[in-house]
Amino acid sequence: MRVGAELVRAAAPYALEDRAKTWRLLAVALTVFGAAEVGVVLAPSPWLKGALGVLAALVLVRLFIFYHDYLHGAILQGSTVGKAIMHTIGYWVLSGPSVWKQTHDYHHKHTAKMVGASIGSYPVVSTDLWRTLSADQRRAYMLVRHPLNMVFGYFTVFMLGMCLSPFKRNPAQHRDGVYALLLHFGLIAGVGLAFGWVNALFAVVLPVAVATGMGSYLFYAQHNFPDVQMRDRADWEYSFAATRSSSMMDMPGWMHWFTGNIGYHHVHHLNHRIPFYRLPEAMAAIPELQNPGRTSLAPADIAACLRLKLWDPHRGRMVTFEEADISEASAAK
Repeated sequence: MRVGAELVRAAAPYALEDRAKTWRLLAVALTVFGAAEVGVVLAPSPWLKGALGVLAALVLVRLFIFYHDYLHGAILQGSTVGKAIMHTIGYWVLSGPSVWKQTHDYHHKHTAKMVGASIGSYPVVSTDLWRTLSADQRRAYMLVRHPLNMVFGYFTVFMLGMCLSPFKRNPAQHRDGVYALLLHFGLIAGVGLAFGWVNALFAVVLPVAVATGMGSYLFYAQHNFPDVQMRDRADWEYSFAATRSSSMMDMPGWMHWFTGNIGYHHVHHLNHRIPFYRLPEAMAAIPELQNPGRTSLAPADIAACLRLKLWDPHRGRMVTFEEADISEASAAK
């Protein structure tokens, strides 16, 4: 079984873009998104507007994957038009390129590394460290990992976490967060004034809110799932983090389309320069990628992922707060 650099090299042949295919897939996604947005404005009933707004949100998730791959250097490198489109998508989903690339690149280099994996991801602490935290530190940790933080990721993860907080930390470096907010609220105002505030709600707010909420959970479940494995800094290894600390999210084919194959997340973490449309191909060709930890969007699997709160190095798995409390009580006896 290949591990380490040998496994990384096995994935390298798939890190080649088919530029014509990229443009073709992008054109289809943009066309469907545009049609859904026009449909929202023209739809005769709020129910139809809402349905088309959700469709626009799902396509926006797919468009975000194009942007995500672009910043990884997987697609459209050297294209001026491609850069303009990709950055526009980034601003549209409240993710300026400076902060996304900075935090996401860090995330790829430190996934599931104990301690130090919280930049660009949901923080994870061990049961041992949890026992040393103050009450305020525990509350902050619980708040960040709370399901409502993902449901309302539009406000918490993206507006605050991706736009306002980075700008506050470094205004010169992360002014694009402000640009994203100006574009977003400018679109709301523009559509509202031109086509009515109901259309602004369903054409702008709803798609971005649903897409960012969905993205917040997907990002969580990619590295917080029942079979996840984590390692201390001294024992951490890149290919292990890809194949054992990143999930495969099982979905029907149509949902893989909307999510841009991001469910093949373990493959993506092995080589982030593989274009999203080649991830299934790479998984099928490399035996070491065919038995990952799995989850899905089934309610039971979502609940199972959300219950996980702390890494227990003694049990070698993620545990709930209740399990950690039981363990702590047993240790005290």
